[in-house]
Order: sequence, then C-alpha cells, then structure tokens
Amino acid sequence: MLSCRMRATAVAAVMMATSIAACSSASPASPARVLRIGVDLPLSGAEARAAIPALNGIRFYVQTHPLIDGYSVVLDARDDASSAGRADPQRGVSNVDGFVSEPTVVAMLGPFDAAVARKEIPVANAASLAMVTPATSNPCLTRDTYLPPMLNPLRTEITCKAAGLPSASELRPLGGNNFFRLAATDELQGAAAADFALAKLHVLRAAVISDHEAYGQGLAAAFSSRFVRSGGTVVGRLDVGAGGGADVGAFLGRARSDGAQAVYYGGGAEPGCAIRAQMAAVFPAGSTTPFLGADGIAHDPRCVAAAGENGAGIYATVPIPDASQLPAAGATLKAFHSAFGTAAAYGLYTIVAYDATAILYSAIDRAVSAAAGALPARSAIVSELARGSGLAGVTGQLGFDGAGDTTNRVITIFESPAPRSRAPWKPVGAVDYSAKLPY
Repeated sequence: MLSCRMRATAVAAVMMATSIAACSSASPASPARVLRIGVDLPLSGAEARAAIPALNGIRFYVQTHPLIDGYSVVLDARDDASSAGRADPQRGVSNVDGFVSEPTVVAMLGPFDAAVARKEIPVANAASLAMVTPATSNPCLTRDTYLPPMLNPLRTEITCKAAGLPSASELRPLGGNNFFRLAATDELQGAAAADFALAKLHVLRAAVISDHEAYGQGLAAAFSSRFVRSGGTVVGRLDVGAGGGADVGAFLGRARSDGAQAVYYGGGAEPGCAIRAQMAAVFPAGSTTPFLGADGIAHDPRCVAAAGENGAGIYATVPIPDASQLPAAGATLKAFHSAFGTAAAYGLYTIVAYDATAILYSAIDRAVSAAAGALPARSAIVSELARGSGLAGVTGQLGFDGAGDTTNRVITIFESPAPRSRAPWKPVGAVDYSAKLPY
C-alpha cells in the first residue's frame, strides 16, 4: 500500500483507486479542515435523465471516500439548466463564478455540454480552477483542429475557426490548460461507426446524411473518410440544411439504387431519426438496413419515437466505455446499486463520473502532499491533473494527453430498444483507440 503522504512521482501517478481510499481515511478531520469540489451539470430539464445519474456517481465516490488527507470533502452541486429546461451557458458561468469566489472550492466536475464548457473554460482558466468532465466531446474545447486531414474526405485539416467555433487557445486567457475530460472527442465517434459498420454489420456501401451544424458535419466527414479508407464506398452525401425536417426520400431512393446497405446520420435526434422513419418507404424495414449515428441520438427516447415503426436497426456511438460491459466494474456496480437502490439512479455516465471524481481526488491528494498538508493552490491541482496518468479506474486506465483529452479512448456502440422508446439501449460493441488513433 502506498504512503498517504505521496509525492508527485511516477509511482504516485500509477496508484490504484483503493490507495486513494486508504489515504482519504488516514486521519480524522476537524470541522475547519474542509475542501469543496464544485459540480456543474444540467440537473433539471431534458438532460437531467443523464446528468442526475452522473451526479450520483460523483456522490457515490465521495460517500465512499469522504476524506482527502484529513480534509472533509463537500460537494457544491449546481444546476446549469435554464427555466426552459436546456443547458444554459450563462447560468454555467454564474455557477463557476460562485465556485471561484469560494476559497475552499479547489476544483470542479463538469459540465456536460460543449456550449456551456465554451463559456466556462475562460472563467475557470483565469482563476486556475481545474475542470474535469465525464462528457463534453467537442474537439475544439481542447485543441485548435476540428478535424484532422485523415478524417476529412478532402484530406485537409479543418480548423476550429473554419468550423465556426473558437479554438482551445482562444478559450484560455492564462495560456495553460485547466480543462480535462474522460470522454473521447467527436471525430472518433464517426471513425468508430465506420469501423463497426464494416467489421460487425458487414456494410460495404453507405449513404451519409448530416444536419447543418458543425457537430453533425464533422461526424459525417469522419465516418465517410474512415469508411472509404477502410474499403467501403459512400454512395451519396446529403446535408439537410438549417432547421432540418427535410424530405430526403429522393436522396434515399438514389442511394438504394446505388446499392446503399446502410445510412449514417450526423446530428441530433430531431430531425435525424425522422429520416429513419422515411427509410421505411425505400428500404426494407427494420435492421435489414442499419441506420447509424452518434451520441446526438443515442439513448434518446425521442429518436425511437421519431423513427416510428422503423425503430429497429438504429445504432449509435457514445464516446465513453460502458461500465456494464466491463467485468472489472462488477463490484463497483453492485455497491452502487446497493447504495442507491432504484434503477433510475444509474445511467450511462454514472461510473465515468465516478472515475472523474477518482482522478480528481488523486490530483488533490498529491497537491496536498506537496503543500505539506495545507489546502493546495488551485493551480497545483491543475498541474497534478496534467501530470497524472495510469490511474486504475473502474472504466480502464485513466489519464490525459497534453491537451487534456482522455487516453482511455473507448467508443461504445448501442442498438435502439424499438419498439419501446423509453427502454434501455443495448450495448452491442466497442472500438478502442487507446493504443492507436484512426488518423
């Protein structure tokens, strides 16, 4: 067992989560020895169904690891959803301002949404406040390149500026990085869908559709490029335009005539899954002609509902590992379900959020040690997160690259639960780019 007075060495960087538990309970805390961790998530509205289970994962870790080197850990959880039920960047900024103004808040977990993160990062960066998120997969939050050349059919780099997004360097007024995430970036979702379509669904010819947003177009480009490079053929490409809802029947008819065996869609559940409904008039219904997409449609009951009678055969990528498919996660899952009881308390991001808390604890522990037991400077925790790697988490080996992106780059593929729109989606595969990126 490692000493609870760990130094920031390579040995400390590869410590097990159980070692953190031992250090967390090493000595009793006095009421004055408190440190706070901020949590910013959309805890109301449409995204609460995913965000509250993520918060439960954070709570579970803190409940089972209540101390860090004698400091009691207190969560300051705040909702960034507006009264209309959507994630609100300005409310997120207000939450971060609140964290920054409280001296005992040493770091934060969250947010969930790229638009919120884009506004929060500059505020947190100026205050050297570390952010660790279990989600939020937009590439431009951590780098200046939206799409690398090998995942663009034109074989040229697409910068964040060209995609209409601020680059990572623009979001960091202090220059250094303070934002870390355990979700893989979006271009890997497109590549993983292509690999899955070829290897598991045996699709050789596919039509590709996107909405008019950078997210959807980037996914479609990454899918197309990886699919063609790996031996497939894209038989047609359509952008449905702003506002969506386009009747794509003519395009689908041409695609079928050209031998399309599947349709890939880059974008959100609305209007994307309505396209799946339109496919019924052109292709054989159900899973005979797969409809693939990304986390914009995954686990969204609106998607299955919009697909109507053609809800079977929908596949979607999610840029995180699925803990339910990992044998090593069994004990943690059992303990969580025992503690929280209801099935609704658990969600796709619960254990990833648990791991996000674990890696933050690890950084705080090393920073406290370096400060000889004093409450560490926020900047010290940022530095420790940047240096930490190889932590044995529940979802795999946890760590970050130089940009703050996860090195545990696993993409999980789920299948729709049709015809029950609110039933759980079924995990059917995973693509792991941890050892080698697809570009």
